[in-house]
Order: sequence, then structure tokens, then C-alpha cells
Amino acid sequence: MNNRDLQRRTTLRAAAGARLSETVVAAVARVPVRHLRAATRGGRPVALARQTAMYLAHVGFGFSLTRIGICFGRDRTTVRHACERIEDRRDDPALEFGLDALQAALQAAMLRLDAGQREARR
Repeated sequence: MNNRDLQRRTTLRAAAGARLSETVVAAVARVPVRHLRAATRGGRPVALARQTAMYLAHVGFGFSLTRIGICFGRDRTTVRHACERIEDRRDDPALEFGLDALQAALQAAMLRLDAGQREARR
């Protein structure tokens, strides 16, 4: 595998992880995905859902702030702010439990996607 293929796979994996976290958080928050992808901030529930999705993509998958910003159509500083906001809210035990559960589910789903890709390459 050459460097270009590796870079392409990394980019596709990041995009898949961002979309996965975006879709799951939108479903849990009962916010349409199209609102999370909108160029505008949206209302408080939309902004919080978007921040949560960015946070989970960063913490759960280890993607860089820049890569997440590209996937969400935002600047890396916006992603950093989102991660800080969600991290500050983790003092709430209910939110902590919910974020841990979402993170575990997202990581399991990504492992399943990775396994499927390995199978397809054989």
C-alpha cells in the first residue's frame, strides 16, 4: 500500500466516523441530521448535538481537530471549543454515563466497519 492509498483510507475512515457519530447523536437528541450539517449554528439543541458529535468523533475515534472540522464543515477552533464545552459538562453523572455508552457503541460500530473493509479486500 502506498502513501496515497493510506491517506485516502484515513480520510474515508474519518468521514465515516464523523457521519456515524453525527447520525447517532442526531437520533439520540431527536434533531434532524440536516440541521447538524447546516452552515448556521441553529438553536441550542442543535448546537449541543453538533458539539457532542464532534466531541465523540475526536475522543472516541482519535481524529484530529482539523480532520473533524473538515468533516463537519467547521474550523478546527470550533471543534476545540465544542470538545471543551462537552468535557466541562461531564461532571453530570447522567451525561457521563450517556457519553460513555455512545462512545462504546460508536467504537463497536467502527470496529465492525473496519472488519468489513478487511474482508472486502481479501
